Amino acid sequence: MDLMVNIDIKKLSQPIGYKDNILLIGSCFTEHIGNALQELKYPVLQNPNGILFGPDSVCKSLLSYIQNKQYTKADLFQLNEVWNSWQHHSRFSNINADVAVAVINQSQEKAHKFLKDADWLIITLGSSYTYQLTPLADKATETTGNTVANCHRAPANWFAKQMLETEDIKSMLEDCLKQLKAFNPKLKFLFTISPVRHIRDGVVENNRSKARLIESAHYIVNKFESAFYFPAYELVIDVLRDYRFYDIDLVHPNYPATEFVLGKFAEFCIDDESRLLMQEVKKIVIARKHKAFQPQTKAHQQFLLSHLEKTKELQQKYPFLNLKEELDYFSKT
Repeated sequence: MDLMVNIDIKKLSQPIGYKDNILLIGSCFTEHIGNALQELKYPVLQNPNGILFGPDSVCKSLLSYIQNKQYTKADLFQLNEVWNSWQHHSRFSNINADVAVAVINQSQEKAHKFLKDADWLIITLGSSYTYQLTPLADKATETTGNTVANCHRAPANWFAKQMLETEDIKSMLEDCLKQLKAFNPKLKFLFTISPVRHIRDGVVENNRSKARLIESAHYIVNKFESAFYFPAYELVIDVLRDYRFYDIDLVHPNYPATEFVLGKFAEFCIDDESRLLMQEVKKIVIARKHKAFQPQTKAHQQFLLSHLEKTKELQQKYPFLNLKEELDYFSKT
């Protein structure tokens, strides 16, 4: 008896491999994929602006990387003694405006260089809602009525909220991909929709929002030969489809759900050789996390020596892997 609905997931015609440079951008679910790939030593750069939810903020950020846009203090605003950027996550905020600008511009420069030679861009869209500054916010922050990527816990009356129309989402994504392909012709795209449920918007509204993202993503996939779709959203909503696979907030997929999706991602999006290598790298990474209660014992010293040799062999066989952290750790004999 089948206990799960079967999804016909198509393998990527050009699967991802260890030698591919991968830029990931979008919602918090992006970072589940990015963190997993990074831990297994894939060359990744994720969310240079921090977490982004809407297609408008994702596209705006990507275009800024192409242009290598440099920010100034005039692009920031101060709230509760902290300087923030409307286009960046709060992790870029700082009590010192010059420090905030410097950190933002370092990230911009890094994203520009990485994108120029990237092989894959993985985009995870979370919401169709957009937030625009009201005149009240303009007056309070001395900024102009732009759409924002992050609200920074500012007063609710500083923002006008609306759901983007499907045609507008299609248009901004299509224009963005065209500019990205002109900047880096070899770039390939993988779209996913975040399974995180934006219940604060309302259950009906959340489903409408996700539906517009799904429709837009498939429009782009059909339009560009270099664009593909991975059904992360459908795997959680239609295959797992049980609150056992959500966190206590009933909104975020929990660890088993995330691992299930990542397993399918590896199966259908990563080439066979890289999947085998992932298992070897995973053993080294797990050993690196081992915490010895008595590090001076002969048993622990032998453990370090044994894994040092295994890591050296792996590094010699696959010189493109960055195993410096593991080599340094196992060298502490």
